Amino acid sequence: MGRGNPVMDLGQRTVRVTATPESVGFSNERLGRIRTWMQGYIDDGKLPGAITMISRHGEIVYLECLGKRDLESDLEIQSDTIFRIYSMTKPIVSVGLMTLCESGLLKLDDPLSDFLPMFRDMEVYRSGQDDMVRTESARSEISIRHLMTHTSGFCYGVFDDTPLASLYKSRQVEFYPDDGPLETVVTRLSELPLLFHPGSGWNYGVSTDVLGHVIEVVSGQPLDVFLSKQVFEPLGMPDTGFCLPKQQRGRFSALYEATTENPMRLADPRKGSVYSDKVTTFSGGAGLLSTASDYFKFTEMIRRRGQGPEGPLLQPETIVDMTRNQLPGDLASMGQGAFNEISYDGIGFGLGFSVVIDPNLVGYACAAGEVAWGGLASTAFWIDPTNDLTVSFFTQLAPSDLYPIRWDLRNLVYHALTDRGDL
Repeated sequence: MGRGNPVMDLGQRTVRVTATPESVGFSNERLGRIRTWMQGYIDDGKLPGAITMISRHGEIVYLECLGKRDLESDLEIQSDTIFRIYSMTKPIVSVGLMTLCESGLLKLDDPLSDFLPMFRDMEVYRSGQDDMVRTESARSEISIRHLMTHTSGFCYGVFDDTPLASLYKSRQVEFYPDDGPLETVVTRLSELPLLFHPGSGWNYGVSTDVLGHVIEVVSGQPLDVFLSKQVFEPLGMPDTGFCLPKQQRGRFSALYEATTENPMRLADPRKGSVYSDKVTTFSGGAGLLSTASDYFKFTEMIRRRGQGPEGPLLQPETIVDMTRNQLPGDLASMGQGAFNEISYDGIGFGLGFSVVIDPNLVGYACAAGEVAWGGLASTAFWIDPTNDLTVSFFTQLAPSDLYPIRWDLRNLVYHALTDRGDL
């Protein structure tokens, strides 16, 4: 990971270009192609608007805000627009958990039941559907590491087509903003079987939501308070949180969704999540709102191996551990089927991020050691340590697999590099 210098002050809500492309190994002319590409999606009615930000060696070399944050009100998207980042919440909560590990309050291989006893003696799904499922006893306990790496056996009800998905929906374990306290939702989850024996597979699910409640139990604080004190305030992220205060509502982006009848319509309020200043469920997996400038401060901390604007948030060795593959192989070898966020071949998973193991097996432009993740509304980021490069993309269109946005952007960015270090 590159070290570089921080480029923004604490509390700063907007971002600005801080270096010329040529000064950090980019072609200005080729970077200009990104604007044409973004504008094409907007003109074709496929995206309401978008922000693309590219930095190298800690310097922002490209920042483009195009289109609208609210089509109905004709409001422009701006660098301080507030977005639903959905699953880009997961890396932040994972960082929060690792601050507790560094404090000696828990270890990655501790059993989950040490902190949440309701997860002792779990059952694993074998056959059947709905309330007529057959199970067997789990061969091992769920560990904190299993939660961090999505090898716990939990799944999602809203995304998965597994037999357990309907149970997740009917038992209300989706962690929507108004589902009640985390303890209540997590307790309902503990009554359902696992998809597989802990550690025996990889499946994207509500593991990080459970981690959020672990943080609450270990720290003695609600998750929103803990993250504010341990992550957002030290990094200077004033616009990141689970709630939407009244003074921020004028900068909040509308959420759009695609249907068979309409490629981009205003999402149903429930699907957009009921964000207000009275959120009751702090979803560690998908609940945060943030801005381009705030999230850049977070990715800079990762890129700089734990170093924040005013000192270390985490130790360098912790970031090294988080950003290395924690699986025995890649996702394909873990039985992973189709998943729209990432490739399966050549991609592993660290502690809160996907990790590129072998770029030759991955179906898009990348470099070894890259960490990345994205969100339901088509937001995404990646950090490439080989080229000391960070890219983020913000928009609000769900679901995130409608168009090859992330793959196209990768190709445009890497074609614009004039001194790519991994070739």
